[in-house]
Amino acid sequence: MATSILSIGQSALAAAQVGLSTTGHNIANAATPGYNRQVAVQGAAQAQSYGFGFMGQGTEISTVKRIYSEFLGAQVNTAQSTKSALDSYSTQIQRIDNMLGDPTSGLSPALQGFFSGMQEMASNPSSIPSRQAALSSAETLASRFQSMAGRLQEIEQGVNSQVTSSVNVINSYAQQIAKLNDAISLAQGASGKPPNDLLDQRDQLVLDLNKEIKATVVKQGDGGYNIFIGSGQPLVVGVKTFGLTTAIAPSDPQKLEVAYQTAGGNVIVGASSLGGGKLGGLLEFRSKTLEPAQQSLDDLATGLAATFNAQHRLGQDLDGNLGGDFFTVTAGTGAAGFAVAIGDPRQIAAAAPIRTAVTTGNIGSGAISAGSVNTPPPPDANLQQPVTITFTSATTFDVTGTGTGNPTGLPYTPGETITYNGWSFTISGAPADTDTFTVGPNAGGVGDNRNALLLTGLQTANAMGGTSYQGAYSQLVSEIGNKSRELQVTGTAAGLLLSEATTSLQNESGVNLDEEATNLLRYQQAYQAAGKVMQIASQMFDVLLSLGR
Repeated sequence: MATSILSIGQSALAAAQVGLSTTGHNIANAATPGYNRQVAVQGAAQAQSYGFGFMGQGTEISTVKRIYSEFLGAQVNTAQSTKSALDSYSTQIQRIDNMLGDPTSGLSPALQGFFSGMQEMASNPSSIPSRQAALSSAETLASRFQSMAGRLQEIEQGVNSQVTSSVNVINSYAQQIAKLNDAISLAQGASGKPPNDLLDQRDQLVLDLNKEIKATVVKQGDGGYNIFIGSGQPLVVGVKTFGLTTAIAPSDPQKLEVAYQTAGGNVIVGASSLGGGKLGGLLEFRSKTLEPAQQSLDDLATGLAATFNAQHRLGQDLDGNLGGDFFTVTAGTGAAGFAVAIGDPRQIAAAAPIRTAVTTGNIGSGAISAGSVNTPPPPDANLQQPVTITFTSATTFDVTGTGTGNPTGLPYTPGETITYNGWSFTISGAPADTDTFTVGPNAGGVGDNRNALLLTGLQTANAMGGTSYQGAYSQLVSEIGNKSRELQVTGTAAGLLLSEATTSLQNESGVNLDEEATNLLRYQQAYQAAGKVMQIASQMFDVLLSLGR
């Protein structure tokens, strides 16, 4: 009986030792990322029959259990993936938002400065200093387009770099998870018990993986994890990994896409198939914000150049030559290739190439407008050939000098637009019979500002598909700003969800030092009590020995 009591005490002592070790392990790893508390699962040993009944044989430890909720863990992973994606997107878009909306380095002040320079020149078109100032403001605008395009390109290159880095991190996590799958399988197969610390390490790696990309875990019967990303692409299957890499996009040599490494070559995975995490946020930022912003800026540059050039070509410069292109846009580069085409301020076509006149001696009250040149500009010969309008009655007129025939007997309506040879004008009032009006070259029109006024008028014209240049840019700034604020609000909400999910998991699985301190006292007392049992058993055995002497 004494030996039975001794073995019972020994089992109690061993159980208390396991409890103390487990509690100490919990306390030691309270700050270890991904650690889940463990508890010793203790049960009564198999009782033994003694005739008068079954007598207990002490206790035994069946296992050391890891306290972990897969459901709560999956919630944390999902929340982490969402939060990381939003943070990544928000960080990138704020860089564009700050650049576009900057009151000094944004495009708005450059646009306003350019048209202010053109307005000052229009007030004094013969002044070379005024023309030079206008040309300098145009150079500033071109420089601003180029610098903004360059900044967006730098951001794109930064995204490429971060995509490459994220892919490398994802591959590293995948390899570590696959190795842990193998180690866990071997350890569990040998002992039949789960290797808790290895399981913690694997779950922490899955959480870290979700910081990079949304990953779905499918647990296998042997305890292994199969990991899938995106729309179901495998990343880890047992001990095998499917490596990711980067590849140049077929449509854009400046852009890196995520691809699978296969024996037959790299297979690009669409950005829409790789959501969540830092990588998903980067890809979404690039496709939904960066590339549209680049396109909008390019469209504004090419649209401004095209419409401004079209009007400039309808004018006449200080030397009497027809205006040429004011801006150039290198093919295929948009805002990055936006530049001023002229270098001499005399080449600014501020004047109109035609001049209208009322013949001296007219007896009627008819008056002719200054006239304007239509788009596209007519050939030089037509602009230089004078045209005469001769009224044959109060309601009809003849035209001579058109170069395409001399129409006669045309009806006259006061204020109606008359167009020939690519120019237009109106005659108002009541011309008399034989009254004449002429349209001819604008020789010596150095003080003429008619085309300059039309050029400055483009500032408020709906030249960009129903809106002005400034309106198109403001729309871009507004879209980026609204999206940036949306991401900040959504990111804050996602952060709260992640915090709540993490707290719920910690409440279930985390180490509570107060609770562990209580356990220490409990196991210490159990250890002392077990020692007392063994001491009594030893004393009883000594009594038996003394009786036999």
